[in-house]
Amino acid sequence: MNSHPPRGSFRLQFLLGFLACAGLLGYAFYAQLHDGLEPCPLCIFQRVAFFALGIVFLVGGLHAPNGRGGRIGYGALALLASLAGVLVAGNHVRLQHLPPDQVPACGPGLDYMLEAMPITGVIRKVMTGSGECANVDWAFLGLSMPAWSLIWFVLLAIWAAYAAFRRR
Repeated sequence: MNSHPPRGSFRLQFLLGFLACAGLLGYAFYAQLHDGLEPCPLCIFQRVAFFALGIVFLVGGLHAPNGRGGRIGYGALALLASLAGVLVAGNHVRLQHLPPDQVPACGPGLDYMLEAMPITGVIRKVMTGSGECANVDWAFLGLSMPAWSLIWFVLLAIWAAYAAFRRR
């Protein structure tokens, strides 16, 4: 009896990872468009990280490479996208837990920053945070949306690592 998982398990695991990212992004847009929760710049960066991670999951799942090298490549890309998300969401959670007197002042909107600054300056400014990023406008089970994003980035990183790096 063959104890190895079926060849399609990488495909299925990566496609499930894509569906998780799509569902999370879908809820974020629902909360914005239906519930009126406007995303701050750090929220938008988290969406970009979920989008990038979802694309890696989708392409990896559709490609479903035969060789270990291909799976490792997709796993590494998924871990990079997850790490970017962990850094942004972790920074966002940190801002939300600052004492009120240490919260940075509100800055210009992301649209303005993209027009007026080089992209490296925009990234640096957004990661520094601003007052609107410290607001908690939504919570579920006592955790803010950025806290849930952080949890999901960690879970999806573990999922990608399991799918890509385990022995077959």
